[in-house]
Amino acid sequence: MLIHVNTSSPKIQPELTNYFKYLNTGVTEEKWGLYVTTVGYSRINPRQKYPNNKEHPKSHSFNWDKGRILNGYYLVFISKGKGVFESALTKPSIVNEGTCLFLYPGIWHRYKPNPESGWEEYWIGFKGNYPDKLMTAGFFKPSTPFITVGLNRELLSLFQQILDKVRSSSAGYHQVAAGITMQILGLLNAAAVEEDKMDDYSGKLVSKAMYILQETFDTPVNTEMLAKELPMGYSTFRRVFKKVTGLSPNQYLIDLRLGKARDLLLSTNLSINEIADQTGFDSIYYFSKLFKKKHGVSPKSFRVKKTGK
Repeated sequence: MLIHVNTSSPKIQPELTNYFKYLNTGVTEEKWGLYVTTVGYSRINPRQKYPNNKEHPKSHSFNWDKGRILNGYYLVFISKGKGVFESALTKPSIVNEGTCLFLYPGIWHRYKPNPESGWEEYWIGFKGNYPDKLMTAGFFKPSTPFITVGLNRELLSLFQQILDKVRSSSAGYHQVAAGITMQILGLLNAAAVEEDKMDDYSGKLVSKAMYILQETFDTPVNTEMLAKELPMGYSTFRRVFKKVTGLSPNQYLIDLRLGKARDLLLSTNLSINEIADQTGFDSIYYFSKLFKKKHGVSPKSFRVKKTGK
C-alpha cells in the first residue's frame, strides 16, 4: 500500500473508466418532481475525437459545426483540462477546469475540449416541474451558464455518488439520484452567489491537494510528488495540510479510503477482498486492521451488524 513518500512516479489522476447511462423513466419518476435522464463520466485525451456520437442516441449527439438543442437540463462539470463553450445567448468562452456548464432546454449550444489538453467531464441530465420552478424563480439563468466552483471536493463527491448509485441500480435509485441532483443544484447556487472565502494562498493549495486525493484515493499516491505538483515544499505542505484539515496527508487519505470502504460494505455485495482492492489497499490484512481500529469491528462483522448479511 503506497500512502507514504516513495521514489516511484506519482499517479496524480486516477484511471477512471468512461461510463454513461440513459435512464428509463415513467409516471412514478415524473411525479417526484425532478428525475434524472442520464449520467456519465468521460475522459477525452489530447487530440481525441469529440464527441463520440456512436455511443449516444441521436437526441444527444452533436458536432461542433451544427451544435445541439436539448429538451432537458444538463449539468456538465469539467474536472480537468479546458475547452470552449458558446450558446445562442453567450459568445465563445474559454472553459477551464473547475467549471460547471449549465445547459438549458431549447437553447442552442456547443462545446468541446482543447485538442492540446483534452478534458475530463462528469454530467447529469434531468427534467421535472421542480427544476422548471427554480429557473422561473431566477435561481439559474440561461444567459449565465458558467458556474465556477474550482476543484470542489464536495461537488466531485456528489457526481461520483450519483454514478455509483446508477451503476448499482438498487431499489429506488431513481429517487436517490434525484436527491443527489438537488444537492448539486444547491451547491452550485451557493457557489454562484457567494465569494470564495479562502483567500490564503497556501490554504487554496491545500484545498487543491484535498481534491486530488479524493479523486485518487483508490490509486498509489506519492505525497511528496503531490506537494511538488501544487507546487509547495513538502515540509510546508504537511504542516499547512494538517493545520487546515487536522490530519496529515496520509491519514486524510486513509480516512477517504475507509469511508468509501464503509459505503461499499453497506451498499454492495462485493467481497471484503474486492472492497480492499477498490479502495486502494494492497493488503486485505492491513485494510481489516485499519477498519477495525476506526470502527471497533472487522469489515465482515460491520457488514453483518449493519445489514444483517
